[in-house]
Amino acid sequence: MLKWLVVGIGDITTKRVIPALLAEKRSELWGIVTRDPKKAEPYKARVFTDLDAALKADGANAVYVATPVFLHAPQTIASLKAGKHVLCEKPVAMNYADARSMVEAAQAAGKTLGIAYYRRAYPKVARAKELIEQGAIGQPLLAYITCYEWRSPDEVQRAWQFDPTLAGGGPLYDIGSHRIDLLNFFFGQPQRVTAQLSNAVHSMRVEDCATVIIEYTGKVRGIVDVRWNSHVKKDEFRIIGTDGEMDLTPLTGRDFVYPGGREDVPPPANLHFPCIENYVAAVLDGAALLASGESSIWTDWVTEQTVAASAGSRAGASPPIITGGQR
Repeated sequence: MLKWLVVGIGDITTKRVIPALLAEKRSELWGIVTRDPKKAEPYKARVFTDLDAALKADGANAVYVATPVFLHAPQTIASLKAGKHVLCEKPVAMNYADARSMVEAAQAAGKTLGIAYYRRAYPKVARAKELIEQGAIGQPLLAYITCYEWRSPDEVQRAWQFDPTLAGGGPLYDIGSHRIDLLNFFFGQPQRVTAQLSNAVHSMRVEDCATVIIEYTGKVRGIVDVRWNSHVKKDEFRIIGTDGEMDLTPLTGRDFVYPGGREDVPPPANLHFPCIENYVAAVLDGAALLASGESSIWTDWVTEQTVAASAGSRAGASPPIITGGQR
């Protein structure tokens, strides 16, 4: 049984994470850490306003970190050092070095670090991976991903997302990280990155759009274009190979098209549940962890180089092209 301490109680926590923990048969919501105890009143759990105090209390053996990105590394490392398993929200950290330090802390503590890249657990994603490995589209060549929505600093619900010191970046970190992670899940560790960030519509401290091109070992190229400046919503995901194309559009939908077939593959009712179920199985049964710390930090490697490209652009220089060297 995993007795969970949930750190942070925002929108995703209340809508998906806590309901998933309550539904998972080998999980118990043991405690909640929040600056506003009133938010925890609907739940039958111990309430803390300080993480250190919660970690010292006798009870929880697993921690779900659901705070803004700048807190991921320090809170995860503190929890690991306290002897807890940790499942952390995405992206892993503010930068690759911090993400790596989280992985090293988990290794030193002998505990399991997972990242809530829940899209890896989509049935449609699993089916696509299976077909790619079977050669359904031949040699994969290109993955084309877009996610467009409208979001502006006028929003007050998650104002921290518009502060780069708290969130790291805008749509790149928020919706882009999920899609970059899926490319890594399909094709392995990224080898080279070319990217550009800009503010095409909104004048704010984080970018309102990001375009990233990633190259992988098998000569696969991934293009990720994410935006907070479009009133027209879009959620495309296509993978093109030498012998055909598969279409997972919309990524959160149920339709899946590939050469010679079309399938109805519905997503889970609670998108977080399969991710948490897999994490529990990894800790208690030794099952393979879909989104481990080790595999997830390569998204931070990509975003770190992409963010570096934004400096020249925001200073008024020519559009930057940043490439990453070998690790």
